[in-house]
Amino acid sequence: MSEQLKVALIGNPNTGKSTLFNDLTGLNQKVGNFPGVTVDKKTGNAKLPNGHSVEIIDLPGIYSLYAKSRDEQIAFEVLYDRKGKLRPDLVIVVADASNLKRNLLLYTQVADLNIPVILVLNMIDVAESNGLKIDINKLSNKLGIRVVAVNARQNKGVDELKQAIADATRVATQLRTIKVEELAPELIGEISEKFAVSSPYEALQLAHQHENLSSLSSEQSDLIESLEQKHSFHSSSNQAKETVARYNFINDLLFDCVKQDESAAGETFSNRIDKVLTHRFFGLIIFVLILFLVFQSIFTFAEYPMSFIETLFLDIEQGLAKILPDGVFTNLLINGVVAGLSGVLVFLPQIVILFFFISVLEDTGYMARVTFMMDKLMRKVGLNGKSVVPLISGVACAVPAIMATRTIESWKDRVITILVTPLMSCSARLPVYTLLISLVVPETKVLGFLSLQGLALLSMYLIGFFAAIGAAWVMKRIVRSRERGYFIMELPIYRMPRWSHIGLQMYEKAKTFVTEAGKVIIAVSVILWVLSTYGPSDSMKAIDTKYETLAKTTSNNAKLLEQEKSAEKLEASYAGILGRTIEPVIKPLGYDWKIGIALITSFAAREVFVGTMATIYSVEGEGDDLVSVRQKLASAKNPETGLPVFTVATAFSLMLFYAFAMQCVSTIAIVYRETKSIKWPLIQLTYMTVLAYVASLIAFQLLK
Repeated sequence: MSEQLKVALIGNPNTGKSTLFNDLTGLNQKVGNFPGVTVDKKTGNAKLPNGHSVEIIDLPGIYSLYAKSRDEQIAFEVLYDRKGKLRPDLVIVVADASNLKRNLLLYTQVADLNIPVILVLNMIDVAESNGLKIDINKLSNKLGIRVVAVNARQNKGVDELKQAIADATRVATQLRTIKVEELAPELIGEISEKFAVSSPYEALQLAHQHENLSSLSSEQSDLIESLEQKHSFHSSSNQAKETVARYNFINDLLFDCVKQDESAAGETFSNRIDKVLTHRFFGLIIFVLILFLVFQSIFTFAEYPMSFIETLFLDIEQGLAKILPDGVFTNLLINGVVAGLSGVLVFLPQIVILFFFISVLEDTGYMARVTFMMDKLMRKVGLNGKSVVPLISGVACAVPAIMATRTIESWKDRVITILVTPLMSCSARLPVYTLLISLVVPETKVLGFLSLQGLALLSMYLIGFFAAIGAAWVMKRIVRSRERGYFIMELPIYRMPRWSHIGLQMYEKAKTFVTEAGKVIIAVSVILWVLSTYGPSDSMKAIDTKYETLAKTTSNNAKLLEQEKSAEKLEASYAGILGRTIEPVIKPLGYDWKIGIALITSFAAREVFVGTMATIYSVEGEGDDLVSVRQKLASAKNPETGLPVFTVATAFSLMLFYAFAMQCVSTIAIVYRETKSIKWPLIQLTYMTVLAYVASLIAFQLLK
């Protein structure tokens, strides 16, 4: 091979294509965007037995080359555009061996494009357990290609696949599956004459998809359109004829190559479980119980590692205070950087536990059932069934969830889904929720085993979900659409989770949280320390003079005077001035000016709230009084009333504010990128801010 071979992986969703990609490439992967679009592209390098390296391209999962969304459109564009940098020399079609009839439809389409193909039968163990006996050699001979059976989850058959790639040529060997010319002979003939196509099926695909292909000029597209009118070509009816012809071919093929062992036939294990887990009534109850167990575990299992991290940072702060000389740098390091960072890292165990459970639910196949069950509810509020996937993904992070809306064909349904997805409580809200709940909700049990704190946390997530559903219902009546959406989803079989895969997911999420959120938090903490430490020189000098006089003329406790001085300096600082400026607006919500500062700084990222409160109370407190952020906030008193700052009314008002407010610059940026308009992010920011303010106001006024 004179140049590196390009190999594209293509297949239906849930066929194990991404797992096979990971098996082939290992850690040699990178994620980017396909040229000119925001669709994610995964590429990697695989080492072959002959020593050569090939580039593997993981194409979006699709059921057919006839695209209904931009993600699906990309797959055909990559296969068609011979001048494109990603045009593959070889295509690996990944099929679910236990469901060949449906999976082979895509294979027949790709094969007829006249690109060299290898067929991979994944999940061969599942097919065998279902009593299916596939004659690999006969299937290979009838198709004229190499067929490889693999079990990607267990990395079986991958070496044989690598050898098949090494043996592959750049010349297509597969036999044609159907007589494409018979579908539209005159049109295919004329397009083949005027365009450099490699097969009759490529000419037919141009007739179907020319309007969406960016590699075609407007003149070329207009020419194809005129040829369609000339020959009275109707795309939808032609696709129907083609599909019937392809399934006739597939039925004959499977009759010869696949046999069913009747003794092993019967209801599958997954179907028996689904009768319970996807039951129209009990299924939803089970889902809510699973959610409760997840949130209960977040409090129960995370308590010990959180206490360890709190103690560790207190030791670090005390150690630094002892070895470093008093001064601005020491103050910045301890009360700015370390205090801000510890206020967030202490919640890392909870983030890890949340993603552990999400990964387990996804890997076992249960999360797919959740989306299936929620489809009916989505339709009742007027959303597309495919909106379920972004909403469920929003529990982890709104950014990838909003990107997942690309599979929704209806533009209006997609926009509404984008607008409501950030209302789902993401992992960034978790530190805020758990901190405030731990302050005002007692660690008591309901009915002897239900944790009150776990129930409170579950309620915050349910509030976000129902808010998203309600907002979608309202928007659907404002933004009307005649387009009808549909929801097609392949339910994977239930499998034991892959613990190595889950461990890798937890590591990646924890790493992202620490590196991405950590950078923002440290930067904000340093800026906040400066704003909280310094203020107008006249005011600061006046406070210093006042307390120097008091120290000489009164017998008050020196430590008490120092604390009063710190509190006055914080209020006179630039941060204090900013907080006092917005205090009249937020006071009806139960917030003081310190909380107001946190609301402003956490606009960069919600997690910053905790670090901000830690920094503010570190600056205000005595230098040698180093306590954890939870203790600092629990002991904070309102100077006017003498009551705790964080009462039940204030805490729940604040949680509702964070549940509904758009406190995330990254989400605003991704909404702008996905909608290509500043209008939608502004609408989203406005309605979420108003909703947050009104909900918080009502909650505080009712609970105070």
